Amino acid sequence: MRIGIDIGGTKIEAVAIDDALGVLATFRGTATCGPEGVTTGALDAVRAVCDGTAGDIESIGIGVPGAVRHGVVHHARNLGIESFDLEAAVAASIDAPVHVCNDVNAAALGAWALRGGTSDSFAYLNLGTGLAAGVVLGGRLWEGANGVSGEIGYVSVDPNGPAHVDGLAGSLEGYASGSGVVAQWGVDGATAIDVFAAAAAGDAHAIQIRDGVYFGAASAVRVLALAYGADTIVIGGGLTGLGHALSDGMARHFAAWSAASPLIASLGLASITQLLTDERPTHAIGAALAGGHHG
Repeated sequence: MRIGIDIGGTKIEAVAIDDALGVLATFRGTATCGPEGVTTGALDAVRAVCDGTAGDIESIGIGVPGAVRHGVVHHARNLGIESFDLEAAVAASIDAPVHVCNDVNAAALGAWALRGGTSDSFAYLNLGTGLAAGVVLGGRLWEGANGVSGEIGYVSVDPNGPAHVDGLAGSLEGYASGSGVVAQWGVDGATAIDVFAAAAAGDAHAIQIRDGVYFGAASAVRVLALAYGADTIVIGGGLTGLGHALSDGMARHFAAWSAASPLIASLGLASITQLLTDERPTHAIGAALAGGHHG
């Protein structure tokens, strides 16, 4: 069996899968920040999914936020990690191959595989606390030379837009992420849900922020289609809770851009884009697949 672990700022989710992507066991727990806490959490997750599950561990894959290079996690701020060799720390206590990768990259691999692995150029766009993407090209996860492929949240699309990540004005993450939405709202203790509720109630500022989510998400799709030639783009993350409103909002931008540009029209952005509806633990399954590939 292969084990996959998805570690976030607040939760850990783990699965054991077989070769047919069948889920043999699952685990969900609370994450603890810092190098020691993250390591202990990963080891506890391994033990939890192994309890009562027959079979040897073939490999362990771990998906975490941040840039990951050769198993070393960099700039994972919501985990309290600046630079830490998580791969070596877990491998020291486990007699099985271990591979650590970026969590959105893991989700991309999982989403691609759970859809039959037929797309030659597949992108997964995560609209969560932050904004990032993972790309699978020719059946292989594309992480780039420095482990930051897909960090398109740092791409600026409007010099007059909201400043958010590292002070970059008009970044995709500033427009279409939970943290970006809250930063624009400027109310202590508020959540993105509060902003969307205010928009539904007619608040003009909240409506402007919500419409910015549609623009930012659509712009992220356009970037992925142009940069990677994606034939399928799946969108996941907490902001997909907007449902059809998000799809319709993006579609309006796709239509306007297509009317202005034959090249953009040729991409068929609306037809290649879909919201993630699979209820299976995509991130953790993808981490398991990443671990098996590298193990």
